[in-house]
Amino acid sequence: MEQDYKTRLLSRKKSHVVEENASNQCCEEPIFERRDGNTVCINCGLVIGRDLVGNERRAYTVQEIEKRRRTEPRWREFGPRTTISNTKTDSKGKTLGAKGKTLFSRLSKIQQSLISSIERNFWEAKPKLKMLCSKMNIPEYIKETAWKIYSEVAKKKLTMGRSIDGFIAASLYAAIRVHEFPRLLEEVSDSSMTSRRTVIRSLGMIVKEILPHLNLKYRPITAEQLVYRFGNDLNLSMKTQRNAVNMLIQATKNGLIRTGKDPKGLAASVIYMAAKKTDERKTQAEVAEQAHCTEVTLRSRAKDIKNKL
Repeated sequence: MEQDYKTRLLSRKKSHVVEENASNQCCEEPIFERRDGNTVCINCGLVIGRDLVGNERRAYTVQEIEKRRRTEPRWREFGPRTTISNTKTDSKGKTLGAKGKTLFSRLSKIQQSLISSIERNFWEAKPKLKMLCSKMNIPEYIKETAWKIYSEVAKKKLTMGRSIDGFIAASLYAAIRVHEFPRLLEEVSDSSMTSRRTVIRSLGMIVKEILPHLNLKYRPITAEQLVYRFGNDLNLSMKTQRNAVNMLIQATKNGLIRTGKDPKGLAASVIYMAAKKTDERKTQAEVAEQAHCTEVTLRSRAKDIKNKL
């Protein structure tokens, strides 16, 4: 009980500090009230902040329901235009009659029913894509390309009967490959919590039908890009990373066949060989774990490169 009292006291003190700071930016005579979980100035309409409540108190009477209501509609980047709530008062605070309540209830139902199937799809997909990009720390320009790709997928109705999560992950990975950003398919699959098979199946449809329509070119990932990516993750110096790239380029000039070989294994092998010659030595297990490949693949690729050097 003492802990609950202390937290409530601290939250009140913080709200007073916020109101004092906001009064400088507000109107001449600010009057603050808490409505639907927001702190609002009644005179000018400035919304100061949002009250985050962990535990909801139960309400038994009509007055308690109006007073303790903290929930609010979830705002998303895409979705219904205006949410008409089932209020019992009008804009001036006067109580609505029976006809007015019925009218606003019907208007609310009609407004929700105006949403088309593609808007319902976007309503669900946009927050998922935003969360996935935030989770993987993806730049904004790649996120915009991914949303453009997914919009075309939804317009062509490729998502009907298929996984929306799979197409979101596939759209993001396609945008990553279009902009040649060093991220792996395994990372996208793990972050989106979608099976690799589902993502690959959706990616195949995107590469075949959507990217040519948008005049976008799907570029496969190269081992040179992954060398710098894995090198930074392993905290290797830039000199070691450059030596690894030079080894890979020299082996390719000397006849190393890279067709059909996973670039992750090639990048991991040259990183291991370059780090072995310096004081920044890394074990095969460390490099293989970072590159999402096996130690057997790393050793066999390192053997092929050493023969060509």
